[in-house]
Amino acid sequence: MRPALLNPLFAPVTSLAGVGPKQDKLFRYLLGRDETPRLVDLLLHLPASVIDRRVQPKIRDAVPGTIVTLEVTVDRHRPTPPRNPRAPHLVYASDDTGDVVLTYFRSPPGYVEKLLPVGAKRYVSGTAQIYDGTLQITHPDRVVDEAGFAKLSGIDPVYPLTEGLAIGSVRRAVAQALERLPNLPEWISPEVIRRCKFPTIAEALHRVHVPLELTDILPEGPFWSRLAFDELLAGQLALALVRAQLRRPAGERHAGDGHLRHRIIDALPYALTASQRAAAAAITADLRQPVRMLRLLQGDVGSGKTVVALLAAAAVAEVGKQAALMAPTELLARQHIKTITPLAERAGLRVAILTGREKGKERRELLARLAAAEIDFLVGTHALIQDDVVYKALALAVVDEQHRFGVRERLALTAKGEAVDVLVLSATPIPRTLVLTYFGDMDVSELREKPAGRQPIDTRTLSSS
Repeated sequence: MRPALLNPLFAPVTSLAGVGPKQDKLFRYLLGRDETPRLVDLLLHLPASVIDRRVQPKIRDAVPGTIVTLEVTVDRHRPTPPRNPRAPHLVYASDDTGDVVLTYFRSPPGYVEKLLPVGAKRYVSGTAQIYDGTLQITHPDRVVDEAGFAKLSGIDPVYPLTEGLAIGSVRRAVAQALERLPNLPEWISPEVIRRCKFPTIAEALHRVHVPLELTDILPEGPFWSRLAFDELLAGQLALALVRAQLRRPAGERHAGDGHLRHRIIDALPYALTASQRAAAAAITADLRQPVRMLRLLQGDVGSGKTVVALLAAAAVAEVGKQAALMAPTELLARQHIKTITPLAERAGLRVAILTGREKGKERRELLARLAAAEIDFLVGTHALIQDDVVYKALALAVVDEQHRFGVRERLALTAKGEAVDVLVLSATPIPRTLVLTYFGDMDVSELREKPAGRQPIDTRTLSSS
């Protein structure tokens, strides 16, 4: 379905010269990919800062501790002695004002002589230091001839790196990726481009990766802003597609006559708060709508989110359907099941827990009961979405602490059933604006009171000792 024009951007980074299997592994880690990263992943790995190499003093005027670019003539070499491989290879160079020593440790045989031939003029850039009273640059970052110097912008991008991956390798790979960037048609409206003074996406990528001015990589500048706008627009369009998929007509709906819910409420040792009742009513109304539910239930720790989720599960159990609650950790999952089990047993709701701890015969029997619809409400961790976990009729997916899960996990859970309704639990206060921006058209219920008799939450900081 991808337009052919975009294919060059989806080529693997291993198609670039100098990127072999070892660097493939490092780029995967750097760019957060399980598979070989693509050129588009590399191009969107933006510099964190820059190094200004435009200061070109004479040797006598070089300031120790600063980055300088010197125009020098190579005078002589003092190679590493054969019997002392730990000693440096020294290159003595000069201009009409003084001398500088270029120092290389553990360089391959012949490498330095080829890089800096005696009698040649070279442009050398690196951090100036004073050693034994002489100006020195250890392992210069750049060594180029006159033709190479003419091609340099004088400003080097500095990228976030991972251990084992040199910054020069990233720069060379990015330079090759920029050469393959296709001529992309504009997709932002002309009015927005005019109002925001945005450059083209190609110009923005080039100026961020190959800055001509120190300000080119600033987030408030036009080049970075353009890329940020593209990312935001792409996210909103993707969200609209997901929203359309989630909100599509859902056919058979998932709420019964309330007999199980009434039993749960009667079994409670306290009365539901007004906001719990309102949230439960809103969820029931959602479950009866001809479109799928997508609701966020936000409440502080101890506000009773688990009981509301249990009532939602009971509503779908009343029509013979199943519910699943996925928590990010086994500890949270077991806290939920501890709250749910006594209430569910009083109501005749069949509940179970599935985490990595359930193994062997116990796990096989649990999965058989789940597939036979002998479990109404399954609580667990990522174990709920493993391939061999089959639900007879999953109708409700409850996701606790949504920000702890990726989109893949949430979609994998809803894919276990037909037109599955989604209820997200969060103890993090999320402003309505952010919910709409980040999660899409999600309805929100808030639990603002604590159930009667609850102890106040006590939050403290402790020193590590």
